Amino acid sequence: MRCAILGDIHGNLPALEAVVRAIKLEGVDTILCVGDLVGYAANPTECIQVIRERGCTVVAGNHDFGAVDRVDLSYFNADARDAIEWTRQQLPETERAYLAGLPLTGQLDSICLVHSTPYFPEEFAYIQTLYDASLAFSKLEQNIAFVGHTHVPVIFVNSDPLDYFLVSEFDVPNGHRVMVNVGSVGQPRDMDPRASYAVLDTDQRKIFMRRVKYDVEAAADRVLKAGLPETNAQRLFWGR
Repeated sequence: MRCAILGDIHGNLPALEAVVRAIKLEGVDTILCVGDLVGYAANPTECIQVIRERGCTVVAGNHDFGAVDRVDLSYFNADARDAIEWTRQQLPETERAYLAGLPLTGQLDSICLVHSTPYFPEEFAYIQTLYDASLAFSKLEQNIAFVGHTHVPVIFVNSDPLDYFLVSEFDVPNGHRVMVNVGSVGQPRDMDPRASYAVLDTDQRKIFMRRVKYDVEAAADRVLKAGLPETNAQRLFWGR
């Protein structure tokens, strides 16, 4: 089986469309999504529709739940909060119901999907350190987990000692569990403005971390024309 895994789209339609085009060339059997379809950028409804039309398996992100009143907005910084409040006004009822019905975790065979961490996923905590990763592994029952939330692509391995890798291609080791942050389609934060996603090939036991160029200027222009915070546009150019 060959899966594409993406997340943290954040309403960035130009980035999502570029990733969808790239995925078509991958010969994947299914598309998985680790959440945050909305937030920050200007096309939340269209991004939800693209994901739904492709029958993706999706779990909820904190921005998804924020847009449908399932998390307290005091949790978010000012720019994120402004974008969520704007998003609430844009979403048709069908898309609101879709986001509200998303689960916090999902499973496909031996693959776990969660936006933040398997360690109390409802708290939307970040996996930023090896300690965070160790907590996540303590609750992970599957062999492989795909996560998002930090917008930074990285692969953690539950070896002794626990380790991490910043690589474009990774051989899944026997006897160890693996947790993959797929980065962000719509707002990368690793100083690389290209959209990020991952591909898992279960036959080859390989994970591929992909980057895709897209029209950042067009995405930023949409943010500004929508009246969203200027920072939400500027950071697309910086990849941070």
